Amino acid sequence: MNAGAEPERLLKLGERSLASTRVLELRSVRFRSLRRATEGDYTVIAAPDWVNVVALTASDRLVLVRQFRYGIDDLSLEIPGGVIEAGEDPISAGQRELGEETGFAGSPARLLGSVHPNPAIQNNRCHLVLVENAELRGDTAWDHDEEIEVSTAPVEEVLEWARTGRITHSLVVCGLFMFERWWAGRRPAPPV
Repeated sequence: MNAGAEPERLLKLGERSLASTRVLELRSVRFRSLRRATEGDYTVIAAPDWVNVVALTASDRLVLVRQFRYGIDDLSLEIPGGVIEAGEDPISAGQRELGEETGFAGSPARLLGSVHPNPAIQNNRCHLVLVENAELRGDTAWDHDEEIEVSTAPVEEVLEWARTGRITHSLVVCGLFMFERWWAGRRPAPPV
């Protein structure tokens, strides 16, 4: 096959559940390649869409959360986020998650963009929402297994933490990367 040729979109033949949990379903999905005349089973993680929230205060600080993450068996510094409930739009979900995890709220809110967390094995998307004028307005409402430290830090400091590896959660880095472009566009250029 020519290296410049467009890859084939495989034909999905069917799927079956291998395991189901509260947060995801593990599926075996069978695909056929018409070009190569082959079939194979592939593992797919089926999960609901997620939202991550870049919450900017009026004093140009970002709202951060620090919490234990089971996958890495360690604490992780992040922006707030969570699962989008069935029928919920990403902006509403972002505002809800921001309030539940941090007690902060703000407006306006807008979608910065959406990414596929790992399209090789996952079928969901993570939506990245910006909430401006964030301020502490209420109490948190953590899930039964959450324990979160909430803080704020100056925008430039948080962006530097993402660049230098203090913030390592890839979807948080994506959200900050999308925010950075918006941030640069709203600020006047430094004097020459």
